[in-house]
Amino acid sequence: MKKKVTVHSLRKMKQQGEKITMLTAYDYPTAKLLDEAGVDCILVGDSLGMVVLGYENTTRVTTADILHHTKAVTRGVERAFVVADMPYLSYHISKEEAVRNAGILIQEGLADAVKMEGGSVMFETIQHVIDANIPVVGHLGLLPQSVLREGGYFIKGKEEKEIEKLKNDALKLQEMGVVALTLESVIADVAKEITEALEIPVIGIGAGKDTDGQVLVFHDVVGLFHGYIPQFVKQYAQLKDITTKAIENYVSDVKSGIFPDKEHSFYQKK
Repeated sequence: MKKKVTVHSLRKMKQQGEKITMLTAYDYPTAKLLDEAGVDCILVGDSLGMVVLGYENTTRVTTADILHHTKAVTRGVERAFVVADMPYLSYHISKEEAVRNAGILIQEGLADAVKMEGGSVMFETIQHVIDANIPVVGHLGLLPQSVLREGGYFIKGKEEKEIEKLKNDALKLQEMGVVALTLESVIADVAKEITEALEIPVIGIGAGKDTDGQVLVFHDVVGLFHGYIPQFVKQYAQLKDITTKAIENYVSDVKSGIFPDKEHSFYQKK
């Protein structure tokens, strides 16, 4: 059995300067594939709203959606540290509801931690979840769940006031007890400063090379997503083209009668 990645081992990786790898997964086969490939952390992200469920943004994703996909992912994992996203409105209505929803993802989904977006506005709620002995990964910078209020996706850390708030919020989240922090679409130099100032692991997405690790959406990395690909994504394959060609060949073989042939059929022995 592979040695399980834990909060302790992630912090140890930061201390030793070993980069942390994280990718998203939303189903059993993908989770199993990532786990066997050596990915340290798997995020059941609310990005599933766009890459799996076909929504325009993440705000329509529900706790039930995340729970369903987290259960599938954890069934395929032996080693990786699994983080389940707390979706929009799952922790915004009340502290009690936040704990309940986070607890469901841990207790029923078998996630190792939950991820919660937001800085100072969400401190009280995040602390309440942490106080319930639920491991929390913080998330600062671009907040996808705030896309409707902000009117789009914008790079963070350009102005001095914003930089100061990012730093202060990061330090406060660490003081509160979050086990790690995600920085999304943050100016690289700012992300580096925050990473160096914290003792907990900092995972970047569009935040430069100096964070303790990197996270990307699986479908972006392997070229399966049909939509917009952010500048910070490096694609390591184009599975969409390969898959499309395979399906076209299948359609052609069935239409022409080539498939199924004798090799792929059953016959009564004479």
